[in-house]
Amino acid sequence: MNVDTWRIGAVALVITAVIAYAVLSGVWVGTDSTWYQSLEQPSWQPPPWVFGVIWPYNFIALTVVAAVVVWQSTGFRVSVLLIFLVASIAMAVAWAYSFYVPHELATAAIALSAAVALTVPIVVIAFLTGPVWGVLLLPYQVWLALAASLSWGYVRLHG
Repeated sequence: MNVDTWRIGAVALVITAVIAYAVLSGVWVGTDSTWYQSLEQPSWQPPPWVFGVIWPYNFIALTVVAAVVVWQSTGFRVSVLLIFLVASIAMAVAWAYSFYVPHELATAAIALSAAVALTVPIVVIAFLTGPVWGVLLLPYQVWLALAASLSWGYVRLHG
């Protein structure tokens, strides 16, 4: 397999993983549900419109930055990025399911905290590939950290 074929496959994996992330999160996340509406929210929870702005940006930035890094980088860097990307997405999806389906708030908070940690190497690799890519991915990292803190806030209030 030549290098371009391998990179195309890796970019396809990035795109597929982020689409699966968006779809599965969308299936389980239900902020309009009676259960969610009945929860006392942490005092630092942003207004609902912020979620509608930041998530599309995050999904687009994650897809574009990861795809560019895959295309511009060497094998080891790409392998590390793909491993951490898939693991981080798996933890973020586990949060969506755990929080909104069985309402296991502590499990959800642990999963999202793991996603935050797993995303750090992705951001570092993005910065190593080019500062602009790292900067574009920083809002995703910050948002995940905020979301994890909110998740722990829900644990404190309802756990």
